Amino acid sequence: MQNQSVSFSHLTAYGPSRNEISTEHNLALDQEIRLYTNNKDREKFENLADLYAIIVTMEHLEKAYIRDSITATEYTPACAKLIAQYKTALNLVSDSMPDVDKFMNDYKLECPAAVNRFKIGVPATIEHSTIADHDSGNSAKYVAETVQHFITSMDALRLKYRAVDDIHPMLSELIQSLNNVSSLPADFEGKAKIRNWLITLNAMKASDELDDDQVRQLLFDLENSHNAFYRSLSDKN
Repeated sequence: MQNQSVSFSHLTAYGPSRNEISTEHNLALDQEIRLYTNNKDREKFENLADLYAIIVTMEHLEKAYIRDSITATEYTPACAKLIAQYKTALNLVSDSMPDVDKFMNDYKLECPAAVNRFKIGVPATIEHSTIADHDSGNSAKYVAETVQHFITSMDALRLKYRAVDDIHPMLSELIQSLNNVSSLPADFEGKAKIRNWLITLNAMKASDELDDDQVRQLLFDLENSHNAFYRSLSDKN
């Protein structure tokens, strides 16, 4: 039996060609796809992109500080600036993104260090004590400043201060003063309470106000922390 050659030249290739795809769908493979069709949508996506960039930048900054790649002096102003930018950027997209958790879920973003820093609302150098930077000769000064911040915060609440943008700065200064007092134990309960209140306030809008129950609880926590502060100083003496 002789071998016979079989020609398949009369058969067409399987599947459509690239030209057929382009002709059928009228869309080139390298054609730019626009996410917006008007200026309002364009601004929305630009604001979302800004928020994304701020979160990623904060994640890198936090890791750089943890790894001692930057000094506390370099870290603190950069972190404070990013926190301020974050609050502004989140406010601009609040209609579609009410909080950072939804943003992270929607865009599959994993930046735990950044999220933690934004929730606390102050740099790590303020949240935690950096004893090496303290001058032991100024210990009396730091104690006096801490007492003053306690009194100022409690008086403000008694004078009906309720807005977040009034209370948050006072508590930030208070926890920073507490960190300056090197004689306090690392697990001083007052720091944890104030830190939790900073997280609560930072989750609210600047124009929001604490209700009566929150004010009463905050005042109670401040008074207890103030008393614990005095007891700690007495124990050291």
